[in-house]
Amino acid sequence: MNDGPLLRLLLIHLPLSFLTVGGGQSIISELHRQVVPVQGWMSDADFLNLFALSRMTPGPGALLSSMVGWQVAGWAGAVVASFGLFAPSSVLVFGLAHLWRRSRGAAWTKAVELGLAPVAAGMILAAGFTLLQAAEGGALAWAVAAASTALLILTRVSPFLLLGAGGLIFALVLG
Repeated sequence: MNDGPLLRLLLIHLPLSFLTVGGGQSIISELHRQVVPVQGWMSDADFLNLFALSRMTPGPGALLSSMVGWQVAGWAGAVVASFGLFAPSSVLVFGLAHLWRRSRGAAWTKAVELGLAPVAAGMILAAGFTLLQAAEGGALAWAVAAASTALLILTRVSPFLLLGAGGLIFALVLG
């Protein structure tokens, strides 16, 4: 059976919708896996360009999915990817909000919140590793990422300063 790209986009994004715990950045790793090696819709460089563009534009962190859909199948792809990503989790959250409100303060709600936090953090870390592997910066990219992470954890340095420093380092080394 040869499914068209719109159906494949929908089937990729429906399950990803339920993984957006912690925001859209938590699905980057799996989205990359699906659209680059599995489907072959784009290269690592194309994915990184879409990721960078999605981060520069205002809107939700999951805008990357809409941009992937647009890259694959134009406006229809953007709509299908957006619907597949936002609709299922929105319906789920709407239903859970009612249950959560009724069970506020219950031991099980606290346990779920405590359990989801490290899962979301792990998925975000996986996204960072995926992006570093896809980037062509090699060891320098890993070193800049490690130094930036350490500085953000250990100091109150501005992330904007680190972005500028990272760009300057790459410009000096590779320029």
